[in-house]
Amino acid sequence: MDYKLNVWNEVKINIIDGFKRYEDKRIGLGGEFVNEVEDMLNYIQKYPEHFQIKHRNRYREAVLKRFPYIIIYEIIDNIVVVFEVFPTKDDPDNKVK
Repeated sequence: MDYKLNVWNEVKINIIDGFKRYEDKRIGLGGEFVNEVEDMLNYIQKYPEHFQIKHRNRYREAVLKRFPYIIIYEIIDNIVVVFEVFPTKDDPDNKVK
């Protein structure tokens, strides 16, 4: 089955914030962060059931390999809805709104 990817606007803002955070640490690191997020989003779109359901019996959680972030999403029919790109150092109770 082909899945469509629906990334919420708030998620795009979170990605930009992560880019800025890492770019401030080292020039080019922000781009590396964005590349890893994009790679994971592509993987999720291709294999959305790869990651187990973790939250409220419906949300899945993909962990980035290099950066301390997770991607929280749900599969609805043939659409993968991405709700959060979340830094794991932040309050875990605020992962999914």
